[in-house]
Amino acid sequence: MEGASSRYRVYQYIPFLESLGVTCVTQSFMNAKMYKTYFSRGKTVQKFWLMLKAVFARMVALRQYPDFDIIYMQRELLPLAPPLFERFMKRRGAILIFDYDDALFIRKPSRYNPIAAYLRSPDKTLQLFTIVDCVVAGNNWLRDRARMSGAQAITIEVAEDTTRIPMHAPHSNNGPVTIGWLGSTSTVKYLHLITPALQKIAREYAGAVRFEVMGGGDFTMEGVPWNRSDWSLEEELNALARFDIGLMPLPVEDWAKGKSGGKARTYMAAGVVPVCTAIGYNLSLIDHQKSGCLCNTENEWYLSLKYLIDNPAQRQRLALNAREHVVKNFSGLEQAQKIRQLFDDVVASSTSTASRQSD
Repeated sequence: MEGASSRYRVYQYIPFLESLGVTCVTQSFMNAKMYKTYFSRGKTVQKFWLMLKAVFARMVALRQYPDFDIIYMQRELLPLAPPLFERFMKRRGAILIFDYDDALFIRKPSRYNPIAAYLRSPDKTLQLFTIVDCVVAGNNWLRDRARMSGAQAITIEVAEDTTRIPMHAPHSNNGPVTIGWLGSTSTVKYLHLITPALQKIAREYAGAVRFEVMGGGDFTMEGVPWNRSDWSLEEELNALARFDIGLMPLPVEDWAKGKSGGKARTYMAAGVVPVCTAIGYNLSLIDHQKSGCLCNTENEWYLSLKYLIDNPAQRQRLALNAREHVVKNFSGLEQAQKIRQLFDDVVASSTSTASRQSD
């Protein structure tokens, strides 16, 4: 549950699914210790040992697969092996659903675990598309890429729990305006994409603007005085209450089209104004200058941040619109109902197929 993807794509739906009559049994590949170790430098031997333990625990859990109507895989069953177990279970009648919210079919280097990144094959994701009964994608671009590879695929966008995240206090300039970033050590590097704009803001608004990064580890940027803190689920709410503007820069490449807007949607739910790269899912999530700002160039980043800093009334307007959009469109219960309907459809289809084959 430490990883944001699993927390948002699986665990937050469990209470809703159980209220809809679904009995859920979960088994996470990474525990808290492994997650923290994996996203730290060095510790190769410890990482290898924790990986072996995780693989063993997963294999033990997989022995129970005949007991379940559906195996819902949030990504693959084993990260560093071909889809052997998926093929084995599918041939023996298991119903498999593969959930993903990143462009896993594109190889990305890892700053913290280059060996694992090398061993992880993007082709495995493409193979899984053809094995499983259905692919659940975090956005339409991912859905369409799965369909291009022969999968039955649907989009279920990520819910956001606005009952957990309170609305921001009314925006004002009575104190320093906080520009924040929330995420993990694997993605904080993308802040460097907008370094010149942030440096310019830091120079022009010295003392009037503060910068905060949560979850970015030892991240630094010359000329920008970042306040750093470790991420935790509890402290996330405190950070969001401090943020006035939330950053989400992304590289302009296909990999970014696979991102499903989690960071921006969390900002929006909290009444923090998102300022994001104008690419992929962000284009449909954010209404430019109505619920956030979309930027392409360095100058657009600078001007958007300057405008929001100088105009607290406009920050408030965008924040209210952003929160309203999330409340209306990303209900946990409504998304869980879509998942429950998918379960019913996939089971019915599998039963019908099995019946035809037996005739």
